[in-house]
Amino acid sequence: MWTVLTKGTLIYISGLVGFLLVLTAEARVGNSSELEFCTETQECLLFDLICETLDYEVRHYDSVKWVSTEETSFFMEIAAMRAFRRLFSYITGANKDAQKIDMTSPVVVKIAHKRFWEMGVYTMSFVLPAKHQMSPPQPTDDKVYIQQMPDMKVYVQHYGGWMTSMSDSSKANSLSQDLNSVNAEYKKDFHYAVGYNSPMSMFNRHNEVWFVTEDDPVCASSEELETSIFS
Repeated sequence: MWTVLTKGTLIYISGLVGFLLVLTAEARVGNSSELEFCTETQECLLFDLICETLDYEVRHYDSVKWVSTEETSFFMEIAAMRAFRRLFSYITGANKDAQKIDMTSPVVVKIAHKRFWEMGVYTMSFVLPAKHQMSPPQPTDDKVYIQQMPDMKVYVQHYGGWMTSMSDSSKANSLSQDLNSVNAEYKKDFHYAVGYNSPMSMFNRHNEVWFVTEDDPVCASSEELETSIFS
């Protein structure tokens, strides 16, 4: 039996598909109440927790749009200050629609692997709110750009206090050692420094370090693997 689709039906289906796409975008960037450590913005980047070990978490993030900019410096603090100012200008109106865009969490800095004394490239990104995921306003500053980050799984460790070059490097080394101890495959040429708090916040700060997986994630710490071998 053949079904005849009328023009009205096609319009309805097209509208339904568009509505579902909006819902999908909102599911990736959603209400901050869904994350206990995301408390300073209305929307946050959401994730699926794959597993949690004694040493780290493994998360899955859907592909979403970010606004990004790059800075070169010896130290993350200097690069982050310049990059943040540029991105903040974008969300406060330095875009082709002159729109005010809500701040979201987290702020993510991609850091290429380097020795402490070497110059490095730091890419800072703000995740765009759900309503701007489909069609974000274009930046007016040629150093600012919109990018679609891919779907990814990441290994995560979190820590409190302030996110500095020293604290980030220390935590990145700690996570790297834990991953190496379980023979995990991950991208070693860069990591993400991730912050959820305003620079003005003094207490209950939450920072993270991410490494992107390269294979199926390992969901057991070295201690857990040793216990399973001898049990």
